[in-house]
Amino acid sequence: MDVILAGIIFVISYIFIMTEKINRAVVALAGGALLLLTGVYSVNEMFTDYIDWNTIALLFSMMVLISITEKTGLFSFIAVRFAQKVRGSPIPLLIGVSILTALGSALLDNVTTVLILVPIMLKITKQLKLPAFPYLLVIIFSSNIGGTATLIGDPPNIMIGQAVDHLTFLSFVNHLAPVAVIMFLLLVVIILPLFRRTLRSSGSNIEGLMKTDASAYLVRTPMLYQSIAVLTMTLVGFLLHAFLHMDLTIIALSGAILLLLLTEKELDTEQVFSRVEWVTLFFFIGLFALVGGLESAGIIDHLARAIVLSTDGDFAATAILILWVSGLFSGIVDNIPFVAAMIPVVEELQAYGMTYLDPIWWSLALGACLGGNATLIGASANVVVAGLAEGANEKLSFIRFMVYGIPFVILSLVVATIYVYLRYLLPYTG
Repeated sequence: MDVILAGIIFVISYIFIMTEKINRAVVALAGGALLLLTGVYSVNEMFTDYIDWNTIALLFSMMVLISITEKTGLFSFIAVRFAQKVRGSPIPLLIGVSILTALGSALLDNVTTVLILVPIMLKITKQLKLPAFPYLLVIIFSSNIGGTATLIGDPPNIMIGQAVDHLTFLSFVNHLAPVAVIMFLLLVVIILPLFRRTLRSSGSNIEGLMKTDASAYLVRTPMLYQSIAVLTMTLVGFLLHAFLHMDLTIIALSGAILLLLLTEKELDTEQVFSRVEWVTLFFFIGLFALVGGLESAGIIDHLARAIVLSTDGDFAATAILILWVSGLFSGIVDNIPFVAAMIPVVEELQAYGMTYLDPIWWSLALGACLGGNATLIGASANVVVAGLAEGANEKLSFIRFMVYGIPFVILSLVVATIYVYLRYLLPYTG
């Protein structure tokens, strides 16, 4: 009975999220409430087992850091200077932001990267009177591609790295960065022709931009230097977290609290909290609750085990099937809970005689990270971008995003299949 209830509630909630007739956070939270009312899981299980509070705290902390820093005019300054460097040309701007997003997502993590870059790009597109959608789309795609390349880039990679001791930071770079670079180059080649005609900026807007004094946006008070210092310390902490043996959430939360303390006299804390994207945070909570219903009912676990049984233990077939199922399924639900369910299943493959599991781990990572580009709820970064855009009155349409996202994910999975087969599986198919 729980399987039927959890499935029905998830499907109905998903339909309402797609149609966007009701606020997505309200829909997700209502779905979670129905799962509680129908007894699919208990309140204690929902709050302790299924809602990922580390992710929520990380997002909240970065929103606080960015909210305070934004008050100093730093992001406006960067936005204007960046646009001036490319002389307001829309196409170089599109390529530039995609490169920045991919690199940032690989070296930091994709959620932090989009939290920093999206407000900047929204300011630039507004200044140049350009459509925001192409830039937001390429930021989401680039963030998930860049996040694929390293252990800290995307939450699924972090989870896999924690589960498999011998898969180090350099292992992820060695095995996943090459295919991430290929996918990024394909993204640029595909995106440019699609939006070349729509990305045109008038000469008057460009002329006005070039005459703008970027430094005039900076509010040169102690808060400016405090924000830069704490934000820099936080980002360095992210880069060194593996050496510091400290969780990313702890680093972000410490940075946010420190900056709140330092700037309390200059900027009221209530004003900072009023600028936090609460709708995005509550949507995450509701989404975790919805997918938790599928986990509690055993739907995700049954799907994962069916993958193994359907291949009769064939190593190459199992790796390819995990790649595609994780890629397609991660487009429907957030990739974090799916990977959490798949990790013990992959570990159990040793019981089927598969002693060398690395190709299957890489298949799972590639499918989960790249598959997140299919829909607006496929990955954490997607949800954050949608929330920031909505807060700036640039709402991303769920359906419109899917029109671009699903074909790109199919292409990504085809490329990943060829890569996995040639690099890892060819010796097992002879």
